[in-house]
Amino acid sequence: QVQLVESGGGRVQIGGSLTLSCKGSGPGTGFVLNDMAWYRQAPGKQRELVASLTEDRTRTYANSVRGRFTISRDNAKNTVYLRMSDLKREDTAVYYCNSFPMSYYPWGQGTQVTVSS
Repeated sequence: QVQLVESGGGRVQIGGSLTLSCKGSGPGTGFVLNDMAWYRQAPGKQRELVASLTEDRTRTYANSVRGRFTISRDNAKNTVYLRMSDLKREDTAVYYCNSFPMSYYPWGQGTQVTVSS
């Protein structure tokens, strides 16, 4: 079974930066993650798509993060990254990774990002 483990979250000041990582593992020696995305869920809100990256390197971003966040991946490590800069208070949420456009994999535990003054 595929397992996703997110890390890199923490508490950061407004305007600061963080880089999140999502390590995937699965059955067999040839396992490779599908097209992937980062999602987030703020308290009291639904989970939303933040950024996606397809096999042909097409990147899409939510309007709220475009220009501030960058998604990338290292296939050799089966790891997806989210570089976040100029963080705003409204970026506070639990961040998750999963396949895109459909979330096929079991959700990981996520990583908490808290942005404060």
